[in-house]
Amino acid sequence: MVEKEEGGPGGISEEEAAQYDRQIRLWGLEAQKRLRASRVLLVGMKGLGAEVAKNLILAGVKGLTMLDHHQVSQEDTRAQFLIPGGSLGRNRAEASLERAQNLNPMVDVKADAGNVEDKSEEFFTQFDAVCLTGCSRDTMVKIDQICHKNSVKFFTGDIFGYHGFMFADLGQHEFVEEKTKVAKVSSGLEDGPDAKKAKVDSAETTMVKKRVEFCPLKDALAVDWSGRGKAAAALKRTTPDYFLLQVLLKFRTDKGRDPSPQSYAQDSQLLLRIRGDVLEALGVGSELLPDEFVSYCFSEMAPVCAVVGGVLGQEVVKALSQRDPPHNNFFFFDGIRGSGVVERLGPG
Repeated sequence: MVEKEEGGPGGISEEEAAQYDRQIRLWGLEAQKRLRASRVLLVGMKGLGAEVAKNLILAGVKGLTMLDHHQVSQEDTRAQFLIPGGSLGRNRAEASLERAQNLNPMVDVKADAGNVEDKSEEFFTQFDAVCLTGCSRDTMVKIDQICHKNSVKFFTGDIFGYHGFMFADLGQHEFVEEKTKVAKVSSGLEDGPDAKKAKVDSAETTMVKKRVEFCPLKDALAVDWSGRGKAAAALKRTTPDYFLLQVLLKFRTDKGRDPSPQSYAQDSQLLLRIRGDVLEALGVGSELLPDEFVSYCFSEMAPVCAVVGGVLGQEVVKALSQRDPPHNNFFFFDGIRGSGVVERLGPG
């Protein structure tokens, strides 16, 4: 877990100060020290996992463990830039290790070829943050419950063609936010002798401590949309990508994989059938996801990996450094429209 710093001015070496100079100027020395004392578990080393790994390693966490029991496939060569050529058949995490470590020698990068489903509860508690990609819904919910109980920051994300998402459960999360100071000054005689107004001095700021509470993934996926009133109003505001995610996670549960271009026709028909079942169970109509959705959720697309991986990596950094407000709790990206949205879904 987060360790105390020793030695050196400010608890950071000259080499580290030079390496992370821009980041320290951006979010401060204390935030960088928290970051470099944190260990992160990253599960799944496909295209999105590679983007997240790159961002966390360059940011300067203490250690990153890449966990993946799958072998490198031909599809991995499209978006996974950490795997060198000629690696077909190798373990994905082990094949990614050399390039990942070369990004920042000051980060302790490890590869674990084990299966996340075989890991004990104690395994996850040795990390400050756990980030899952490519996992089943049941696995996500189970590991989130472990993290929530043990105060470990939990993240999960995935890419489905042009669509991507991330979810965060930080439990009871405290952070600081930089605010511009507002001073009360006399406005002058024209507004009356006792009148005052706020004057903002952009050069003067103060750090404000805040707290936010997150709900578990299980609750965020189990929202009841069938009622009227609040439920109907919330449904109108909610992005269709939330319901698309539910359909795709059900496909992954049923087939043990994601929709594949190699079986496009069969998978498209299955997606349409699953859409009807899932949306009916959620209490919403199929018109929320027109039939065309099946054309845009196959394979991993490198640009979508880059966008979602950037947001996901940023959120892990913010959570570990306890700096700036986090996304609570979903982020959805639609590559067709080129836009993303943050949604807070769950109890309350």
